[in-house]
Amino acid sequence: MDFRELLTYKKAFELSMDIYMLSKSFPKDEKYSLTDQIRRSSRSVCANIAEAYRKRRYVNHFISKLTDSDAENSETNVWLEFALRCEYITEEKYLELTAKTIETGKIINYMMNHPEKFGCTINP
Repeated sequence: MDFRELLTYKKAFELSMDIYMLSKSFPKDEKYSLTDQIRRSSRSVCANIAEAYRKRRYVNHFISKLTDSDAENSETNVWLEFALRCEYITEEKYLELTAKTIETGKIINYMMNHPEKFGCTINP
């Protein structure tokens, strides 16, 4: 199976693209701060999921990369809160995107707690 078929990758990628489209409307003076940060963290969630899946032969590496992905997902949530407080996004959009980060985080945590379901070999 390709990592692109993982539900968590699909959800994270969709969120990242939503953020990209939304952040196009952020003020130009945020280009190298909030806009850049939120795009990077949301994309990193996807990249770390892909890396984790490719490292699934080694359960500790798999979990480590998923931990990185989970951290980037949380960072994305922080940047969304800044976007809300700076009034770059509506509360409705904030709640929609935050719900997606929560859903993605739950799936990532499921993967970390059940690595054997994703091709990891658990040695006794």
